[in-house]
Amino acid sequence: MTELGTRVAGSSASLLLRGVKKAFGDVKAVDGVDLEVARGECFGLLGPNGAGKTTTIEICEGLTTPDGGTVTVLGLDWKTGANELRQRIGIQLQETQFPDKLLVEETLALFRSFYKRGISVEESIRTAQLEEKRRSRVVGLSGGQKQRLAMATALVGDPELLFLDEPTTGLDPQARRHLWDLVDELKQAGRTIILTTHYMDEAERLCDRVAIMDHGKVIALGTPQQLIGSIGGEDIVEFAVSGGEAGAHGVVDVERLTAIGGVQSHRVDAGLHQLSVSELHLAVPRIFAVLKEQGLHLSEFRTHSATLEDVFVRLTGRNLRDE
Repeated sequence: MTELGTRVAGSSASLLLRGVKKAFGDVKAVDGVDLEVARGECFGLLGPNGAGKTTTIEICEGLTTPDGGTVTVLGLDWKTGANELRQRIGIQLQETQFPDKLLVEETLALFRSFYKRGISVEESIRTAQLEEKRRSRVVGLSGGQKQRLAMATALVGDPELLFLDEPTTGLDPQARRHLWDLVDELKQAGRTIILTTHYMDEAERLCDRVAIMDHGKVIALGTPQQLIGSIGGEDIVEFAVSGGEAGAHGVVDVERLTAIGGVQSHRVDAGLHQLSVSELHLAVPRIFAVLKEQGLHLSEFRTHSATLEDVFVRLTGRNLRDE
């Protein structure tokens, strides 16, 4: 596993996992996961479908019992402190089913009744920007409005630790930005947030640290900036070629490209060459020259700053997987 940055002391951890394992038949969904999340931290758990992140989150939420290892949440264990933990955490699942016939405000009043302390129904409606839908039945809400309702129900108990499982799925760009602002406010108030998302820009924008999981294991851990730096370059150059006389099949001499000063690495994805480079202004003219010397013509060429998505794809690949 690639681990970057300072590890959080256990005494200050809102969430502490040690050697956590969970198998379903022969499938090791979670295979010896160690994680520490500090109080007041927004921590992202990322991974492709089937990587084990949802099972890991469900274990942390007390919804699934691990086969091995230990899980400490807010200093408590689910076996002995379940009742107290349920009062101190908030959960937004990937998909939440609400009673269709209830009004939005009735749904929130129901969830508020589960907690000894919390915020008012009015405040939760305002926080989720559902004022115009407060008297609407759940069945009439759009997908994005249901997501905002799910967020409101997760916040109504005024939680110390908040689990957000793909919270912006189905939201329009404006609503998504509103949720980002809300997460920032929760962080500033000292709350701890565990976030899973398939949007790498979202993780890069919101998370203090992220862990990338694959095949049940944590394969990288650090701040977004540290992980981006770990791929070896500040920028990504992407290009596709067509052949001339010296390259009738568009064959690129990779050794010559990687020998260029500032080029850190090379990979090919669906016919698109990707170079991780530093000093972009110096590397690009040399890349052009090498391709020209090989008789190759560019059919595509673009550059962008390295992102968390580049790290994710580099570590886990692009192939889609089933859960």
